Amino acid sequence: MQKYWQKWMDSSLILRILIFLAIGAVLGLTISPDGAVGPVVALLGTIFVGALKAVAPILVFFLVMSALANAKSAGNMKTVVVLYLISTFVAALVAVLASYAFPTSLTLVVAEGIEQTPASGIGEVLTTLLTNMVANPVAAIANANYIGILTWSVLIGVALRVAPAGTRETIKSIADAIIKVVLWVINLAPFGIMGLVYAAVSTSGLEIFTEYGRLIVILVAVMFFIALVTNPIIVAVTARINPYPLVLRALRDSAVTAFFTRSSAANIPVNMELCRKLKLDENNYSVSIPLGATINMAGAAVTITVMAMAAHYTMTGTFPDIPTAVLLSALAAIGAAGASGVPGGSLLLIPLACSLFGIDNDIAMQVVAVGFIIGVVQDSCETALNSSSDVVLTATAEYREWKKEGRTVDFAAWEK
Repeated sequence: MQKYWQKWMDSSLILRILIFLAIGAVLGLTISPDGAVGPVVALLGTIFVGALKAVAPILVFFLVMSALANAKSAGNMKTVVVLYLISTFVAALVAVLASYAFPTSLTLVVAEGIEQTPASGIGEVLTTLLTNMVANPVAAIANANYIGILTWSVLIGVALRVAPAGTRETIKSIADAIIKVVLWVINLAPFGIMGLVYAAVSTSGLEIFTEYGRLIVILVAVMFFIALVTNPIIVAVTARINPYPLVLRALRDSAVTAFFTRSSAANIPVNMELCRKLKLDENNYSVSIPLGATINMAGAAVTITVMAMAAHYTMTGTFPDIPTAVLLSALAAIGAAGASGVPGGSLLLIPLACSLFGIDNDIAMQVVAVGFIIGVVQDSCETALNSSSDVVLTATAEYREWKKEGRTVDFAAWEK
């Protein structure tokens, strides 16, 4: 049995999801939801969503706490870190504007008694935010109060920075173990997606894929905009150079491999080699590239923001006001910096953003499940943006120093 499980784990997750997605669609067209088989297939989707609901709160709590407790000083990486944060925040803000321009509804199952009403304004949102921040930490985890989870994980993580190394290593080991559990759940995602697609197709027909297609187009378009417009603007303003030779080189050498590996961590060696070819200082990029794989998550911020805005629009038929949306951008940027390194890890932080709007956790986890369905494309593009941006912003910070020293950036000197 262990041999078959290992083969399943080693096979392509994208291929498995595509196969079971197709099976779910066929079953939805051929099997009645009122028969004997239909409820069993639909139950697979329910179990998958339930597993996500169970693991997400504790994942966020230990992941953020471990990251802060074990974080090392960035040293002379201050400029790089600032650029990482600016890029991530701008990405979330662009995602908000795209959501306003192209409203998207999702087909979700709303249980009886669950009603969502739009917040009256930034004042109500801030009141809810502050109240949730000081909630009992145990209750926050039990009730999936992600604002409270984030607050307490940050406070405890900072406090643990002065703890003995053994204690901090234990926290990291717990976080790693939870990530391992998440990997198990994600590797069972094809069965859950089959159940979810079956339930959606059997009740709504194949039109459901038009909805998913629209969502994918918005996500991918925003990510391309970040890569080809906002990131180049950041490069041009910061380093005072033509950004496109750098941006296009990073897309060619880094984004393409990251698209297929779907892991920023796995793409670190590729980025390190690219930095060497760009004649950057190894003392700098040997720190900034691994750091970027952890906290530079513009693509994740786009995903979290667009999905949360779609959930809000689905449940209320409206969008939040601009100040609330900006607050969402900041929250998405913070959440994205703590996104798990596993494929689809950013999706588990969608409930964090949804909680800002008071969206019920059952609804938020259904949105996460939709994210797994479209993740075949979304996660690959997200990783490509995240990883290539690490090189772009690392080089930008160094080129800024070169300009101060009177050195010129010689694009022709880059190794092919």
